[in-house]
Amino acid sequence: MKHYLRFIPNLISLVRISLVIPTVLNLLAGKYVFALILFAIASISDAIDGFLARFFKWQTDLGKILDPVADKLLMIGSITALWLNQIVPLSVFVIFVIRDLLILLGAAFEMSITEKTPSPNLIGKITTTSQIIYILGLIIFEIFKVDINPMIFHILIGSITLFSLISYFRWWLNNNFIRQNA
Repeated sequence: MKHYLRFIPNLISLVRISLVIPTVLNLLAGKYVFALILFAIASISDAIDGFLARFFKWQTDLGKILDPVADKLLMIGSITALWLNQIVPLSVFVIFVIRDLLILLGAAFEMSITEKTPSPNLIGKITTTSQIIYILGLIIFEIFKVDINPMIFHILIGSITLFSLISYFRWWLNNNFIRQNA
């Protein structure tokens, strides 16, 4: 029975994936309270599945793929809905989407040439956490009709996300070309 417990983090990731569409649809419909609840559950489940996988050593190859895919789907879906609702500027939307798509493509390429599943780095985890806080904040601002200029938040999250993309790119170049060709 204990053997099956190691798949709990994968089930949690699947639940997170299943929350993406309802979260996005609620955001698009302007039902921000429901969207906040769903997004918060999905975000908390990300921390829970990661904790369980590491603490109990329940990591699986499937989980190494499901977890980041679930994260990317939630982030891209949510930021797209917020952009379509004119809450997020185009520049932030583009930075989010390009970063996540390039990371997914890079991971797929990495897996095809090394047969190893890449692990997220600390900067990537900090970026994802920052993006979650950013999206939660924007949703809360909409719920409570907070009248502030969020430009500083847009600039900050755009900068963090760009820095993360550059960090991943440098790591990838260094580990796949520079060290191998040195």
